[in-house]
Amino acid sequence: MSTNTSALPLPSALPPIQINRKPLWIALLLVLAGALYLNQTVSWRQGTLWIVGALLGVALYHASFGFTQAWRVFVSDRRGAGLRAQMFMLAIGVLLFFPFLAQGSLFGQPVNGLVSPPGVSVLLGAFLFGIGMQLGGGCASGTLFAVGGGNTRMLVTLLFFIIGSVIATANFGWWSTLPALAPTSLIKTWGLAPAIIANLAVFALIAWIATVLEKRRHGHVISFASRTARPASLLQGPWPLIWGGVALVVLNFATLALAGRPWGITSAFALWGAKALDAMGGDVATWAYWSKQAALGAPLRQDVTTVMDIGLMLGALAAASAAGKFAPVWKVPARSLAGAVIGGLLLGYGARLAFGCNIGAYFSGILSGSLHAWLWLPAAFAGSALGVRLRPLFGLAVEKTPAASSC
Repeated sequence: MSTNTSALPLPSALPPIQINRKPLWIALLLVLAGALYLNQTVSWRQGTLWIVGALLGVALYHASFGFTQAWRVFVSDRRGAGLRAQMFMLAIGVLLFFPFLAQGSLFGQPVNGLVSPPGVSVLLGAFLFGIGMQLGGGCASGTLFAVGGGNTRMLVTLLFFIIGSVIATANFGWWSTLPALAPTSLIKTWGLAPAIIANLAVFALIAWIATVLEKRRHGHVISFASRTARPASLLQGPWPLIWGGVALVVLNFATLALAGRPWGITSAFALWGAKALDAMGGDVATWAYWSKQAALGAPLRQDVTTVMDIGLMLGALAAASAAGKFAPVWKVPARSLAGAVIGGLLLGYGARLAFGCNIGAYFSGILSGSLHAWLWLPAAFAGSALGVRLRPLFGLAVEKTPAASSC
């Protein structure tokens, strides 16, 4: 009997993993110290969210669960394993999240989804974000886990991601005047069962299209449950994509239980940039975006997203070190550097316009039942497709198959 999926055989002999012990111990000690500090100065929930962030970094790095490369290899070569893994992850997430969001509580604590107004700014912001993903070399989660894993080019992307984010907050008031619907929850509008059925149907359709196109191009599909580099190891990686998808759903659910809302990333970037600008004498507090946000005047340790973002980078550092892959290269070609600058700016600006990134607007947005997430996805994919075609201008490869530890 023939099969529809395939995976490349493992090499017969693999060199042993050489653990990068010093950065591994540094990462582990910082995770432990940070958790204890936050437990004492903020709350046990904040300390636990720091650990959840670190575990997200481990999962993202070991599974190479990036959105950017998954979309790129589908656009360039119709390889759809990463895209199907995302649909699998979303299906599990919807089944887990929707019932609790419908009742509005989890373990006795109020919970709410990330539901934002669908409109013109979402479409444009997501399109810009999609271009930025490909030029910058990563999405929001991919940028963080790549930085933690020792990718020095992604430090530049992250810096300009922050700059782009704070620039967007300066004129956010104008963008918010563009046509948009009221924030719409599919769970509340349609009811629990119809919302679940509709979402699962769309996930199945996208996975089916990805499968058909991959089989048409290659004659077979590569399973997202397989791995080609070496046997999977929980602590040292690599993980099959399916492990990463399940881990991200579980950890996002832990975030919902602890923070009362799903996982997000990019609001912290805008906050970091605004605080830096404020420290340099900028009158950020008068901007409409920040005038009603207490976070600008509060310590960063009280910001859930900041805590989880930093934890994520430390978790990725630990994962890269355990896998023997922490080896920063400081020399970056000029064209590639230009791509990181432009890509970072587009990522930051686009994420604010679209009310989030691949995590807050796409992953958590869909798990929240937000209509705006379904505007974000096609717009970001279209931008990403354009970005793939622009990559060679910046000396960036357009690979045909996924590479390990890439975002």
